[in-house]
Parts: sequence; structure tokens; C-alpha cells
Amino acid sequence: MKINVEFDITPEEFRKAMGLPDVQHFQEELMRKIAEQMDAGVEGYDALSLIKPYFSQSFDSVNSYQKMMMDLMSSYGQNKS
Repeated sequence: MKINVEFDITPEEFRKAMGLPDVQHFQEELMRKIAEQMDAGVEGYDALSLIKPYFSQSFDSVNSYQKMMMDLMSSYGQNKS
């Protein structure tokens, strides 16, 4: 038996129903501060520096996963008695 239930609600209503916080004002403030720094031409300000930590973490996790898989595959045939 298959039962489908469909809700016609807005994203805001869904957020409230799930008990998630409203972060819209925080995001607007953050974007305003970033825009101010970019407009002011803060010395040493580099837009790439904002996203650089995310890239390095992503690549590190991919490398860790690849190493784990290679270790598993290489040890698979060796453990048979």
C-alpha cells in the first residue's frame, strides 16, 4: 500500500513547523557587512579568503575518503586465510 500526503505550505511556514530559527536578518546583516568591506576597499580584503576554508576542508575530506577506500581494497585480498 502506498499513501502520498502533500502539503501546500510556504518555506516560512515549513521552517516554523519544523522549529528552525529565522536567520534571514542575520544573513542580510552579514551580506551588508561584506558589501561594505568590498565597497570600502579594505586593505588586504580578499573575497577568495571568505571561501578558501571551505575548499580546503572539502578537498581534505575527499582525499581522506579516497585513502580509506584504497586501504580497504588493498587489504581485502590479504586477509583471506
